[in-house]
Amino acid sequence: MPPVKKIDSSVVSIAAVDVFCGVGGLSHGLIKAGVKVVAGIDIDEKCRFAFERNNQATFIHKGVHEITADEILALYPKQSCRILVGCAPCQPFSKHTQKERNRQSKEDWGLLYHFLRLIKETKPIVVSMENVPDIMKQKVFSDFVSELSIAGYNVDWSSVFCPDYGIPQSRTRLVLLASQLGKINLVPPTSKPNEYKTVRMAIGRLEAIDAGEASTKDRLHRAAALTDINLRRIRESKPGGTWRDWDRNLRVPCHRRSSGRTYPSVYSRMEWDKPSPTITTQFYNYGTGRFGHPEQHRAISVREAALLQTFPKGYKFVEPESVFRFKELGAHIGNAVPVRLAKIIGMSIIKHIESRNGRSDGA
Repeated sequence: MPPVKKIDSSVVSIAAVDVFCGVGGLSHGLIKAGVKVVAGIDIDEKCRFAFERNNQATFIHKGVHEITADEILALYPKQSCRILVGCAPCQPFSKHTQKERNRQSKEDWGLLYHFLRLIKETKPIVVSMENVPDIMKQKVFSDFVSELSIAGYNVDWSSVFCPDYGIPQSRTRLVLLASQLGKINLVPPTSKPNEYKTVRMAIGRLEAIDAGEASTKDRLHRAAALTDINLRRIRESKPGGTWRDWDRNLRVPCHRRSSGRTYPSVYSRMEWDKPSPTITTQFYNYGTGRFGHPEQHRAISVREAALLQTFPKGYKFVEPESVFRFKELGAHIGNAVPVRLAKIIGMSIIKHIESRNGRSDGA
């Protein structure tokens, strides 16, 4: 067990820097929990507006491979308890890429090692990392945990089922917490199965729109257009059903072959009174998952996906006069840490620091 470090008596605040910050899902949740986020770092300049507008923190347009420890240390206020958090892009570790060859040669594969380098060089008091559970099967994860332990951190991780924490989405994520102050854990689940938040609770009050249309009240409440055949397909789709519910002549050719029969979780509708499926970067595309609206003949809108990711309804993702791009917004929202999960992480960090500090003022 690594030695336990004590908080310096001069520490007066908790401050976090968010690596791989994206549009700010993780940062926004931390702020809601009471953690001051001073900056976010991301290689995608298009995330700047959303991050800065909603989080009142500085956006730094740099890749994790080029940011230095000195640059990060300069961001923290003096006399602060330094927190470093990050959600490295999960695509290299997801099930969808498990069978790809030479996956370790992908540039993204080394991002977690760069994050580890920054941790070792900046020595934050607490670290948090969020990713897909499949990363636990990879050498990069065991290296990450081992190196943190050698560097003096107490490390804890768990596979989190998001509905257990009030998130209306059947998403499972790995959450890792590490601290120099002693044993650290995620707070216990906040919801029992009969209390799970549902699709209806998240998006049930939004106005009805058609495929290819947008709300006049909310620019992001916009749904992608559908082809004539996909409109026919969604009209025959049942909430929680599959393409097997359709008339046979509507089925996609690959599904008619025996090899396609094992892919039922596409071209389907969500169910009102259950959590949604995992929101991916392709949520606006009816054919890529269970992204059909429970009763309207369309895929879910961009705003609906953001709400299922627990972003506040007023979260600003794009500048008012900017061009609306489904692919860009899909990537930004689908890749984000659910805000509610981030808040739980923040609550866990604050509870841990307060318990080690013997104070109740959040320092």
